[in-house]
Amino acid sequence: MPRTKRSRMEMSPVHANAAAIDIGATLHVAAVGPDRDPEPVRSFGTFTGELHRLADWLKQCRITTVAMESTGVYWIPVFEILEQLGFTVVLVNARDAKHVPGRKTDVTDAQWLQRLHEYGLLRASFRPERRIAALRDYLRQRERLLDYAASHIQHMQKALMQMNLQLHHVVSDITGATGMRIIRAVVAGERNPLTLAALRDQRCKESAETIRQALVGNDREEHIFALTQAVELYDTYLAKVSDCDKRIEAVLTELKATCPPPPTPLPAPRHRARQPNALSFPAREALHQILGVDLTQIHGLGPYLALKLVGECGTDLSAWPSAKHFTSWLCLAPSNNISGGKVLSSRTRRSSNRASALLRLAAVTVGRTETALGAFYRRLAGRVGKAKAVTATARKIAVLFYNTLRHGMGYADPGASYYEDRYRQRVLANLKRRAKSLGYVLQLTEPTPAAPPVS
Repeated sequence: MPRTKRSRMEMSPVHANAAAIDIGATLHVAAVGPDRDPEPVRSFGTFTGELHRLADWLKQCRITTVAMESTGVYWIPVFEILEQLGFTVVLVNARDAKHVPGRKTDVTDAQWLQRLHEYGLLRASFRPERRIAALRDYLRQRERLLDYAASHIQHMQKALMQMNLQLHHVVSDITGATGMRIIRAVVAGERNPLTLAALRDQRCKESAETIRQALVGNDREEHIFALTQAVELYDTYLAKVSDCDKRIEAVLTELKATCPPPPTPLPAPRHRARQPNALSFPAREALHQILGVDLTQIHGLGPYLALKLVGECGTDLSAWPSAKHFTSWLCLAPSNNISGGKVLSSRTRRSSNRASALLRLAAVTVGRTETALGAFYRRLAGRVGKAKAVTATARKIAVLFYNTLRHGMGYADPGASYYEDRYRQRVLANLKRRAKSLGYVLQLTEPTPAAPPVS
């Protein structure tokens, strides 16, 4: 019996004018459709002139949209140049296209990406608009500088310990008012413990005599030299942080110029104490004028943390249709693996998402507060462990962040007692339902009065 050909359903292209680029450190391989050029796959260098030559070739092939994988940081120059020249550039996650066998070269990889993009099978990664991307870069640079400064704080403490100056035992922070006065005096040549103890700030809890005893040390020239260099490097990085603050303030000023005035006045702050590593300008007021809402009313979100979340996610969250999509992007929602009607796994996916890390940090902070979120964290931590409690609380904060920024919903904390009462009511309702299923009736009894004390 002769064999018949199986009928195949032809897919119609979604992006007819699509191209793809396989990104490399020294070579980029670009692919277009086979009907666009006699040589549909070409290689280009990574110099700026080569990137412009790549853009000219794509224009000759009538390409309007280009897909590329997010390989390290090598994709950034290509992405920015093509975007500036009017192309619609789609940045895709390599995880979405790598599980296909047989593609072991740059040429076949570029051709496969081009075909997937042509038929609309690639999802674009989120990338904020230009001003938010600039704000994000400045904030990330500021975080790096603070990390570098923190390492030199450790160097200062090490040099002090080598001289047996027990400063960190008598002050809570050696970079505070008292600590830095004493350290700078030691660097300037002062060795008298009584004179150094007189530099104590009036808010310091330890007495001047205790500080004097802690500052009797063993001076050595090499340790003083190490302390001097650590202080100079620490000051240098703080100066660079101040420069970042000026750039961040300039970007926020540019954003404020395009936003209408907020519909409601700025509410009173929940905390008036200055946070460590806070920005040198009023970030809370600037965010309120840009967003029209006050994100710091959500427990766990301070002005600096809220600004970093806006830098990572942007001011317009319409890229995510719902809060569930948003928490899935953050890898804070269960990733269900279901086969044959059975749930094989519901673990959250691993992620290097910076916004997710910020929300987890907020969850740890809010877990120590007497709030509804704090009560939720503590109850869950006792039942399933702290790691899962952090993820679940971070998801709740992410939903509050999304609803506040996307829909303008206000947040009012009902308090830890309200949450505990609701939890108690749920437990009682479950107990009554189980007792009824077993043929019993659960009744509440009045608490027995305490026995009178024996005189």
